[in-house]
Amino acid sequence: MSFFKHLGGVFGQKTPPKKTKPARPKERKYYPKKKKKAFSKSLAQARIKAKEIIVEARDQAFRLKQEAETKLQKTREEVNRLRQNLEKDQAAIAHKKGALEEKERLLEKREGEIEERSAEIDKIKKKEIEKLEKIAGLTREKAKELLVKATEKKIASQLGRLIQEKEERAKKTADDKAREVLVEAIRHGATDYVPEYTVSEVKLEDENIKGRVIGKQGRNIKALEKETGVDFDLDEEGVIRLSCFDSVRREIARVALERLMRDGRIQPSRIEELVKKTRKDVQLIMRKAGEKLCHELKVYNLPQEVVDTLGRFKYRFSYGQSLLLHTIEVAQIGVSLANELGLNTNIVRLGCLLHDIGKVITDEEGNHVKIGVDFLRKHGIPQPVLECVAQHHQDEEFTSPEAVAVYTADAISGSRPSARYEDYEEYVARLKELEDLAKSFKGVKQAYAIQAGREVRVIVDPEKRDDAATFKLASDIRDKVKKELTYPGQVKVTVIRELQKSAVAN
Repeated sequence: MSFFKHLGGVFGQKTPPKKTKPARPKERKYYPKKKKKAFSKSLAQARIKAKEIIVEARDQAFRLKQEAETKLQKTREEVNRLRQNLEKDQAAIAHKKGALEEKERLLEKREGEIEERSAEIDKIKKKEIEKLEKIAGLTREKAKELLVKATEKKIASQLGRLIQEKEERAKKTADDKAREVLVEAIRHGATDYVPEYTVSEVKLEDENIKGRVIGKQGRNIKALEKETGVDFDLDEEGVIRLSCFDSVRREIARVALERLMRDGRIQPSRIEELVKKTRKDVQLIMRKAGEKLCHELKVYNLPQEVVDTLGRFKYRFSYGQSLLLHTIEVAQIGVSLANELGLNTNIVRLGCLLHDIGKVITDEEGNHVKIGVDFLRKHGIPQPVLECVAQHHQDEEFTSPEAVAVYTADAISGSRPSARYEDYEEYVARLKELEDLAKSFKGVKQAYAIQAGREVRVIVDPEKRDDAATFKLASDIRDKVKKELTYPGQVKVTVIRELQKSAVAN
């Protein structure tokens, strides 16, 4: 038996028989005695070594078996421990679930009790309010109104003091700087002209020429009115007055009439010829005036139609103020403000130049601000400039400091003394409206509009309003004037409270 067969027998394994070839007859070999002894000795040693290996293998197998059994036992113990913990956890969860279900039942029961008590409280509250209303003789809304008024009265003094403190603090930091900026802007915007308070009229050297202007059966005057679109008034002695809402047509009629009187040939065909020629001449004058205005204000590359429209400013007056010279003044003031405040001067300059362009577009109806914005948008004027034009009368909320600068410059130019005149009846109505608005407040004894409607002085009853409430009254009147009235420039509100006490000693 070989070594491996012996080892297989030890571990209980059977080695399948090997197929063997028919053995050849062995030839007997003859070895010397020394060689036989050495071979026997090696064989004995190999067998000893094999036995040692077998014993060692058995020991190792036994040791592995023992380790495996130990690990298996530990694994079983761990599984049992985990199973026990899981059972404990499941029991705890089941216990908590039962407790939660019990709490939910208790909460539902408490909620029902709370709802019932809330309903009872509401009923009791309603009954008590009804009793209080009967006792006090006041409804709930009336009592609430009285409470609000009492609270308002209580905080009026605190609110008045707060307003006074804020205004004084703002004045300390803002008055000096604002005064410097405005004075410098006005100085730069001063122009060497006096506003024109005139109407279109033609003076006559000879009263007899009126008959020639009228013509036979009025044909000449009819031809003039037809060609120019202007009404001719010949009732006043020594002058012929021209009336038309379009200042350009009125100017064309005036120039044409003067030329006719100098020429002496006043007849329908000559009238038609001279009016056409005068119209071309006036158009050329307006174009040059528009170009001169743009160059003076350093604005270039405007569309030609916009420049031509600006030229119409030459013959347009607003409350007696020349629109051409008003535009120059506004631009000079606006650019000065922009330089002082670090604004975009190009936007302010262009906004000031174009802010009133809607006033000379007479073939459309509507507010001159909207007409001007639509016209400028059609000719590709930038959006920031359109915003300045749209907001220069505060028809919209200000969206940029440049728009505020244009609005301020226009207000300064239009509201300064002697800049404009107004219709007397409209002027008186505006002053009366300003006084009535101030008198509408409680505790006001008298109100007087002064300084051409740019200031209103309010006399309050000292018994009805204290000093703190007086400060609040000034703010309230100011806010109402802003909201409800239309006025040029600004309106200053001055509230006066004077308390006099006297005693007589006998």
